[in-house]
Amino acid sequence: MSQILQNPHGPERPRFSFEILPPLKGNSVFKVFNIIDKLKDFNPSNINITSHHSEYVYKEQPDGSLRRVSVRKRPGTVAIAAAIQNKYGIPAVPHIICKGFSKEETEYALLDLNFLGIQNLFLLRGDCKSLETMQQNPELYHEHATDLQAQVNLFNKGFSLDGTKIQGIETPFTYGMACYPEKHEEAPNMASDIYWAKKKVDNGASYLVTQMFFDNQKYFDFVKRCREAGINVPIIPGIKPIVFANQINVLPRVFRSDIPEPLAEALLACRSEEDVRQVGVEWGIAQCRELIENGVDSLHFYTFMASDSVRKIAEAIY
Repeated sequence: MSQILQNPHGPERPRFSFEILPPLKGNSVFKVFNIIDKLKDFNPSNINITSHHSEYVYKEQPDGSLRRVSVRKRPGTVAIAAAIQNKYGIPAVPHIICKGFSKEETEYALLDLNFLGIQNLFLLRGDCKSLETMQQNPELYHEHATDLQAQVNLFNKGFSLDGTKIQGIETPFTYGMACYPEKHEEAPNMASDIYWAKKKVDNGASYLVTQMFFDNQKYFDFVKRCREAGINVPIIPGIKPIVFANQINVLPRVFRSDIPEPLAEALLACRSEEDVRQVGVEWGIAQCRELIENGVDSLHFYTFMASDSVRKIAEAIY
């Protein structure tokens, strides 16, 4: 079993993992450390660090014209992972994405991570909406997460992209991948989604983490269908507390996550953002407790702009 799947608390408490963003370009790593300091008391099994590709933006020039430039707003996933693991002794799990990163850039990242002793990864396709056509060239870039997975598997066997032998791969990477209880936005149906989830597992993913959801029944139904399809690895629920009133519209649009009617009604009745955060915490606590009561022993928290709420939820169920 992968180190990060082992529960440091024993069977009496759920295993926690927390997902964080690298700091924006120009900001200090202490922004990341401040978030971890709020959450380290819960003895997390790992800290996930997201990865972000470059995107094109238009910057106004002194003469009033616009110039298109490539900007990577959150660099440093590999470095942040190393800093976290070195400072806290908590296993770091950097996200490796194929969209916006060439196959060669991915290989260099794998080499760096291997040198640094970071052996756990999370593999994703990544967002492709803001990519240029040239960044989607299949000769240079992977099209799907399963293609990226094949490259990592090749690396684990000690081979580079060009087939040459890589020396010193003493501990192969282990990795998890994503799954979608409410169906990936591009999947034609849930059966297709589960088919690809099984492909990920059959090809080496040791666990799956779900996209955020707010209706536990969708998770229970999804896990049941996965088990019936022969997917037997841990399927870890992803929990995201709502902290802003506009998320009632933003989250369904961006992440395709339904907001259950009782939660929507409670949010619409809020008179302040503080009220919204309280509703989000209360819903998150109830959601986590129901998951635990139904045998879930691992919880993955998305902390983006919500670390204080995540801490309150963790305190209530720890």
